[in-house]
Amino acid sequence: MATSSSGRVSRPFGRADARHGGRRAVARVGLAALGALAIGVGVAACGSSSSADSSGPIDIVAYSTPETVYKDGLIPAFNKTSDGSGVNFSTSFGPSGDQSRAVESGQPASVVHFSIQPDMQRLVDAGKVDSNWDQNSYDGFVQDSVVVFVVRKGNPDNIQSWDDLVKPGVEVLTPNPFSSGGARWNLMAAYGAQIEEGKSDAEAQDYLKQLLSNVALQAPSAADSMTAFTQGKGDVALAYENEAIAAQKAGEDVDYVVPDDTILIQTPIATTTDASTDAQDFVKWLYTPEAQQIWADNGYRPVVKSVLEENAKEFPTPSGLFTIDKIGGWDEVTTKFFDETNGIVTKDEQDLGVSTSG
Repeated sequence: MATSSSGRVSRPFGRADARHGGRRAVARVGLAALGALAIGVGVAACGSSSSADSSGPIDIVAYSTPETVYKDGLIPAFNKTSDGSGVNFSTSFGPSGDQSRAVESGQPASVVHFSIQPDMQRLVDAGKVDSNWDQNSYDGFVQDSVVVFVVRKGNPDNIQSWDDLVKPGVEVLTPNPFSSGGARWNLMAAYGAQIEEGKSDAEAQDYLKQLLSNVALQAPSAADSMTAFTQGKGDVALAYENEAIAAQKAGEDVDYVVPDDTILIQTPIATTTDASTDAQDFVKWLYTPEAQQIWADNGYRPVVKSVLEENAKEFPTPSGLFTIDKIGGWDEVTTKFFDETNGIVTKDEQDLGVSTSG
């Protein structure tokens, strides 16, 4: 077992030990996030209030990182329940924004699971997801995570804080924010951390520009970005905590650090308006203790309080944890940072020659 910079031995599969000052480093994390797009097996669509029957497969269209959890954990477990017996699935995984646009354009979907709320809102606006999709006890979020720094085993560059990411010569990996929802979480974690540390809005924007200038590669999806990192590209990757834990399971020789100030990643899920009852049953089942524990076993923070409490040692709360609402919420953030013409990040990326076409 590898040890963190605080000298503690990491738990198996990369679950993080708490460190002084609210920061934790976890040993050996590598890639479990698989390719950007995958197609699986089939059953019915996702609906909100549809009275559709249960014929056909459940078509899951989701962002890239939970592919393995669905295929190897959640779908087989649901098939063992009375509601899930004999139900078939088809699955598609890829960059969150790309997946959302594909469903908007007609890709079959009954369950949609994205990394950010604006990708769900696109389908609400298109009439493909009901506007009340988030009216449950969990605001439509099915699991949580946090943004972490994934580093080489032993953390040879001693990456511990956001300041370390903008030092000269440090090569950072984060996906392209105009295809990947994960990238937007990463950048908003970086911006919000500066605000948490007492910086002004202008100073936080300047930090973002410095950070982007240190980015060596912007892959299409979070999964692709982690693949590139585990294959040797870059010094540090911004990633979901669950990706780091999955990478540990895959045996990759990397560590990760959870900074004191980081963002709570909340991923929305819904059924589409023409979804079958099977699809609706499946989404409801994802909030059961059994399903929530499967999320936890794969490095995601459960949204059901009782299950999160049972796994509290695996997921200590960073001292400066904040949500997207702390920096304005997704509507404001999307306009301010990612507007296709005047967004702060849009302009920074264009200055760097990075594609901003969605």
